[in-house]
Amino acid sequence: MDKKSVSDKKTRQAKWDEPLLFERSIPGVMAHQVPIAEEKIRKEIGSLDSLIPEAMRRKGYPNLPEVSELQVVRHFTRLSQMNFSVSLGTYPLGSCTMKYNPIINEAVSSHPGFAWLHPNQDVRHAQGALELLWELEHWLAEITGMDAVTLQPAAGAQGEFTGVMVMREYHRCVTEECEQRNEMLIPDAAHGTNPASAAMAGYKVIVIPSSDEGLVDLEALKESAGPNTAGLMLTNPNTIGVFEKDIAEIAGIVHESGGLLYYDGANFNAIMGVVRPGDMGFDVVHLNLHKTMSTPHGGGGPGSGPVGVKKELAEFLPVPRIVKDEDGFFNLDYDFPRSIGKVKGFFGNFGMLVRAYSYIYSLGYQGLKRASEVAVLNANYIAYHVSRIRGFSLPYSQDAPRMHECVISAEKMKEDTGITAMDVAKRLLDFGIHSPTVYFPLIVPEALMIEPTETESRQDLDRLISAFQAISDEAYSNPEHVKGAPKSTALRQLDEYRAAHPKTLTLSWKMYQENKDE
Repeated sequence: MDKKSVSDKKTRQAKWDEPLLFERSIPGVMAHQVPIAEEKIRKEIGSLDSLIPEAMRRKGYPNLPEVSELQVVRHFTRLSQMNFSVSLGTYPLGSCTMKYNPIINEAVSSHPGFAWLHPNQDVRHAQGALELLWELEHWLAEITGMDAVTLQPAAGAQGEFTGVMVMREYHRCVTEECEQRNEMLIPDAAHGTNPASAAMAGYKVIVIPSSDEGLVDLEALKESAGPNTAGLMLTNPNTIGVFEKDIAEIAGIVHESGGLLYYDGANFNAIMGVVRPGDMGFDVVHLNLHKTMSTPHGGGGPGSGPVGVKKELAEFLPVPRIVKDEDGFFNLDYDFPRSIGKVKGFFGNFGMLVRAYSYIYSLGYQGLKRASEVAVLNANYIAYHVSRIRGFSLPYSQDAPRMHECVISAEKMKEDTGITAMDVAKRLLDFGIHSPTVYFPLIVPEALMIEPTETESRQDLDRLISAFQAISDEAYSNPEHVKGAPKSTALRQLDEYRAAHPKTLTLSWKMYQENKDE
């Protein structure tokens, strides 16, 4: 690593005194009009109102700001300059895999043949889109080692719920032990959506503790697995960033108890093209295309969480299923009596699926494998250097290689200086670097989960390491300086309690006005 510090090269976000569009509103101002088209329609049909049934006609107008097109463009451009994105700087948000989205994927998804296709269009006129979806299903099945895939779930969490529902239907229809198998085993380091998905599906969550190595405790698993076990939900590598080396034994324990093994695909970016979940013994897999396959991520979506299953579970997948006839014609098949039904309208988030298709097509098998190899290399580079900086340490299995991410503990720094992981995260913003995930997994005190992804360069990684070094130096010499961060962002320290409390949220202009009047 280049030892020259770049910590003095601070960044500063733009800060505009930006009013709401409602506050800029002037009665009568319009953004855009199409009088020629409107006049042509009137000549042909006599009245625009005649196109719309009486019951569906608008009564009055919605309460929207009256502003010009230029005002709208400038407003959102200024807001974007006050925000942080992966296009501006390093975004090492662990587990979320905030990798860069190649522009070519955006261009492909914007192609008129895809972008203007209506979801209710006759399948005879949507053959290209159905072929793309059919091919993507088969590609994902091959990459994961599964036999069948549905693209319908619109996010990883929805994919989890879909996969768990498939498992429940399997036990109900095949093993006929649905009522008996009412427990879902979940490691204590799991993503929070795992127990949530299991609970939503009606399962009792049984927590499996981690070993001293940060892996699944095999003895605890053996004690918990039994006739009530529906399955085990596991991500591999796990949230510590370490590969579960005993995965074959884990799969054996679960299967011998009669349960199924579920793969949480949040960390798939570490093994893509290297090893397949299906070959490890997993029966159900969900993938986060908005992570691994480089589709847009953040801000609540849109996401995509396809689910793959082994052949014994394929009949339970959501409908419709995309099928290819002998003559090459693609169709939608609803004839799956044991299907769990729909989990999302139409075919999922189609635009995200086009982007994922473009990503896989561009890279090919070797490219996907290379992406994972570089992601692992980058994470180990970070883990090695940051864990040697004063106040930081690498918990669990220090000799085990980290995969796509590493979890650093700031516990020693907190003991020595009072500076917490949250303080470190906020201070990183002053260096033009987004914070890592903090305080997760819960089994690591003062956790900083760092995932650089394969898209970060050596120079960017060195800058990240240098920033950690600079924060450590500040923490041990002038901790109050760190406590006051961030200093260069558009907004300074927020009231975290008020920001998270539902009673203080202002989600609309109406709410803003009501709160203002109180």
